[in-house]
Amino acid sequence: MYKLIALDMDGTLLNSDKVISEENKQAITKAREAGVTVVLASGRPLEGMQDKLDELNINSDKDFVLYYNGSMVKNIGTNEIIHQQIIDGKAAKKIARKAKELGAYVHAFSQERGLITEENNPYTDIEAKINGLDVTEMNFESLSDDHAIIKAMMVAEPSKLTEVIAALPSDLREEFTVVQSAPFFLEFLNPSSNKGIGVSAIAEYLGIKAEEVICMGDAENDHHMLQYAGLGIAMANAMEETKEIADYIAESNDEHGVAKSIEKFVLNA
Repeated sequence: MYKLIALDMDGTLLNSDKVISEENKQAITKAREAGVTVVLASGRPLEGMQDKLDELNINSDKDFVLYYNGSMVKNIGTNEIIHQQIIDGKAAKKIARKAKELGAYVHAFSQERGLITEENNPYTDIEAKINGLDVTEMNFESLSDDHAIIKAMMVAEPSKLTEVIAALPSDLREEFTVVQSAPFFLEFLNPSSNKGIGVSAIAEYLGIKAEEVICMGDAENDHHMLQYAGLGIAMANAMEETKEIADYIAESNDEHGVAKSIEKFVLNA
């Protein structure tokens, strides 16, 4: 029996209009009523998830949320942080220098200043609007080496980002967890941070085994949790690489794939 379901948001739980369908909402409610813990696991900051958590009534001291791609995991009701692994200003400066060299923009999420960037670009506006964040435009070289940075990103239009990924030096891949969360975002996390580690922290906290966990996602930043879970589900709209590592391919995010998977593997199992 599955006891924990971790759901990516964009491209998985949310449809193309960034809405939770009524079908998905009802299936999640039924699973929770049956005693299953349902967790939202996103690359977004918590501010960008709060309205969806409220919509699903995921707000008690028995509920958890995974944000910033697993860099932060906390109990929603008590605010207890059960997992936190971030980077620092020194790391962000290194990523920013390489981004400039490769012709990409850079974003970072600061615990003090919210979303920071050296140069506002169309993707800055997307990120700020989706997550309700203030934007600080600043030279990354002015960051202190110990400035708390949750994650950094190289940002470019999709075809350019493909070139950036191909040219990324191996030392950066060794120093950070590097995942593509969208066609235009390449994320750099603490090497001890990813969605798989975050979901496993919740499971261990609750005494749940990996084989009792379902994870659903659509992109590279979901790979670690799909591989960790007893059942890793990719959406029909997922990246091909994501489908290849999944145990099951669900209907797309516009076809209530989350609801249909919950019905198949939890409610009607």
